[in-house]
Amino acid sequence: MRCAVVGAGAWGTALADLLARNGHEVRLWAYEPDVVKSINEKHENVRFLSGHQLATGLTAMSDVANAVEGAELVTLATPSQVLRPIVKSARASLRSVTAIVVATKGIERGTLSLMTEVATAEVPEATVVALSGPSFASEVVKCQPTAVVVASENSAAAATVQRAFSSPYFRAYTHSDVTGVELGGALKNVMAVATGIAEGLGLGFNARAALITRGLAEMTRLGFALGAEQSTFAGLAGLGDLVLTCTGSLSRNRAVGLEIGKGRELEEILKGTETVAEGVVTAQSAQELATREGVEMPIVDAVNRVLFEGQSARSAISALMTRELRSEVDE
Repeated sequence: MRCAVVGAGAWGTALADLLARNGHEVRLWAYEPDVVKSINEKHENVRFLSGHQLATGLTAMSDVANAVEGAELVTLATPSQVLRPIVKSARASLRSVTAIVVATKGIERGTLSLMTEVATAEVPEATVVALSGPSFASEVVKCQPTAVVVASENSAAAATVQRAFSSPYFRAYTHSDVTGVELGGALKNVMAVATGIAEGLGLGFNARAALITRGLAEMTRLGFALGAEQSTFAGLAGLGDLVLTCTGSLSRNRAVGLEIGKGRELEEILKGTETVAEGVVTAQSAQELATREGVEMPIVDAVNRVLFEGQSARSAISALMTRELRSEVDE
């Protein structure tokens, strides 16, 4: 197929490379002129995915409307908070595509919309599919075995996307629970910040296991309130992505939490990196969404207090441990 990928960070570049290696004609839109130049001249994204040779069938472009024009399959992989304006700028060219794949993970500020909801609102004519799961970009581009989920209410569209992305090293499973798949991908980033904070404080594996497990309970609780299937959170887009992001050394969100736990200020940490740690922004949106739905999410609340309200990391952990005793299972 003729494919386009919008967003040339590490994740967008890895997905574009995957599609090109699968034999598709791929155009990749990049915001940064130097990224366009390095991909087209060196077949390498020097800025965001250096050291990895990209497929020669991949072409980078600086005009998003031209990049998606005539594409049968368009994948969105921008930072969550700029997804809407970028889709809006390419809307006229997106109306005829077979499917829009949303590979961005997050919850939009203000509207509290999931990323597929943003895409659907801007291009209501398109069929939208969510792509999520445990997948570090650098491992995908190295052709390391990876499994993800592609979710849509349209089973034919999900199957089309499944075939387009699947390869001997990249396996896509279909799913119909779009809300659950998207929430899993967004909320696990907040939990990764929490586990990074605990690690930065010098806490052990017990604490990390507790945060992952209780974090999963919070994710499931909010998902259920929003109509998602509880079983989705036990799958690749829930538990799978949560474990990877909370424990993997390549996790940007865990890395931010780690530095916070060591005593550094958030502004200083973010200033020193070009890549986006979605968990920082999603923490606030997740808290607002939980409040709106009347769902208790103590770990999300604790992350927000540490990141934005000046509470010390150690006292936030102490507050979590001394909460009122309760049953493990929600009643």
